[in-house]
Amino acid sequence: MTTFLWILLGGVAMSAIALVGALTLLISEASLRRLLLPMVSFAAGSLIGGALFHMLPAAVESSDVIPAMRWAALGFLAFLGIEQFLHWHHCHRGEDGHAKPVTYLILLGDTLHNFIDGLSIAGAFLVDVRLGVTAWIAAAAHEVPQELSDFVVLVHGGWSRRKALLFNLLSGLAFLAGGMIAYAVSRRFDVAWLVPLAAGNFLYIGASDLVPEVNRPRTLAASILHFGAFAAGMGLLLLLRELTAH
Repeated sequence: MTTFLWILLGGVAMSAIALVGALTLLISEASLRRLLLPMVSFAAGSLIGGALFHMLPAAVESSDVIPAMRWAALGFLAFLGIEQFLHWHHCHRGEDGHAKPVTYLILLGDTLHNFIDGLSIAGAFLVDVRLGVTAWIAAAAHEVPQELSDFVVLVHGGWSRRKALLFNLLSGLAFLAGGMIAYAVSRRFDVAWLVPLAAGNFLYIGASDLVPEVNRPRTLAASILHFGAFAAGMGLLLLLRELTAH
C-alpha cells in the first residue's frame, strides 16, 4: 500500500472516531463517567510513550539531537500558546457579556488540534510507515476519550445528539485535511520536521491536558486503576517499539 493510501485511510479512520459519541446512546451517563478517566489515563500514557519511544528517536536519527529537540520544544510551546489564547478568548469575551457558548470554543480548539495532528502524523507516515502507524495509534487512543467527553459537553450545552455528532464529525475531518496538505507539500518541501513537532504536541497533551485530569485526590483503588491504565498505555507503545525494531 502506498504512503498516500496510508495517510488517506488513517485520516478517514481518525475522522470516523468522532462518531464514537454515538456509544453514549447505549450506556448510562454514570457508566460513561466510570469509563472515561481510565481511558484518559491510558491515552496519556500512549501519547507520552509514542513521543518518547517512537517519534523523538526517529527525529534524532533523521537529523541531530539539538535540531530535533528544537522542533519538539516548538511543538510543545505551540500547543501551550494555542490553549492560552483559547482560554483568554473565552474569559475575555465572558467579561463583556457577549461570550459565545463554550460548546463552540470546544469545537474550535478540537478542530485546530485535529488539523495539526493530521499534518504531524502524515509527516510521520512520510518518514516511515511504521512510525506513522504507531503515531496514529497513540493519537487514536487520545481521540476516543476526548471525543466522548466533547460529545457529552455539547449535549449538556443544549445541542441535540444528532447535531453534536455531525459537528464532531466535521471537526474530525480537519485531521484528514491536515494529512492531505502534508502529503501535497511533501513533494516540494522536507516535512521530516513534523515528526519532532508532533512529539512536542503529544508530550504537551499527555502531560498538561490529560495527566492533571486523573492526578487528583481520589480513592486508593481509583488511583491504582488510573496509574495502571497510564502504565499500560506507555507499555503498549514500548512493546510496539520493540516489535517494530526487529
